[in-house]
Amino acid sequence: MRIYLFVLLLAAAVTFLVTPAVRLMARRIGAMTAVRSRDVHTVVTPRLGGLGILVGVAAAMLIASRIPFLHGLFHESSQPWAILAAAGIVALLGAADDKWDLDWVTKLAGQVLAAVLLAAEGVRLVSLPIGGVTLLSSRSAIILTVLVVVVSMNAVNFVDGLDGLAAGVMAIGGTAFFAYAYMLTRSASTTDYSSLAALITAAMVGACLGFLPHNLPRARIFMGDSGSMLLGLLLAASTITVTGQIDTAQLSDAKVIGQFLPILLPIGVMFIPFLDFVLAVVRRIGSGHSPFHADKLHLHHRLLAIGHSQLGAVLIMYMWAIVISVGMLLPALVDMRTVVIFWGIGLLVAFVVTIDPVARLRRRSARRRPAHEREAG
Repeated sequence: MRIYLFVLLLAAAVTFLVTPAVRLMARRIGAMTAVRSRDVHTVVTPRLGGLGILVGVAAAMLIASRIPFLHGLFHESSQPWAILAAAGIVALLGAADDKWDLDWVTKLAGQVLAAVLLAAEGVRLVSLPIGGVTLLSSRSAIILTVLVVVVSMNAVNFVDGLDGLAAGVMAIGGTAFFAYAYMLTRSASTTDYSSLAALITAAMVGACLGFLPHNLPRARIFMGDSGSMLLGLLLAASTITVTGQIDTAQLSDAKVIGQFLPILLPIGVMFIPFLDFVLAVVRRIGSGHSPFHADKLHLHHRLLAIGHSQLGAVLIMYMWAIVISVGMLLPALVDMRTVVIFWGIGLLVAFVVTIDPVARLRRRSARRRPAHEREAG
């Protein structure tokens, strides 16, 4: 655990220190986010923050490759380097979009290229994690892997609409998945606790934490597509390295649900981005537009519309991410009664905070008051 914590802190420190230089570069080359009708921010802000995240992740992985505890991950397989190469591709692709606003066909082609690289180097779905039963042919595994990676990248991209939102949600979800991957590795081996999934998520979480001080309201830099696509790829790659590659039946003979966690937990971790993505695609296609047609109806826009502040909306999204991610992880740790209690209390609290009935009643009452009374108040 100490090694993974070191990797996390290293990624956080490098990202935090590099991001100001990236912000300066973005200003000099004109990679700026203008204020558009659908945007929430009110001032022109530099983009390219994903490049700072990439440097933090890359530095952490390069140092990790020299640590004896993790040495085998890099010298027995090309998967870590394939993930880093694919991360570089999508971060540079996103940086190009941050600068020149690429068309969606070019972006999609680059995303598919990165996903194919992962699959070709063995980072692919090979089975459903139920007793290690292989249910996919080689071709089907590659196609499904590419689909999962591309959808993950776009899902995170869609949810990146408020200061600190995407980085915070991914840090929360990544922490939950790291805990699961580490626990799974300890269950599968009594001598070797090295795990590629744990390593990738530790580096990703660290980079998110290092980036957040620059990105929380009011943000001094946005991660842009270079960051959102990068985070989506990293989490997808880390979950894929777990799914089908460790016999999760060893996790808990008494808890059958533990065998489904490699499927359920990634869904839980990415629930908010996936939900926003699905709703956006259905909404846009239903109105006769392209799925990539921008609008102002994302989940965070809806929270703002019902009266929450930007920071309040971000914190509410954090709360939902915590409830869902922790709730998905708990079956591997505690009995089902405790899990049910957590879900019941967590969902109730999150729902009440989201709708904020007291504040809504106050706003409704204020609107009904005569104008001269509101001015006097």
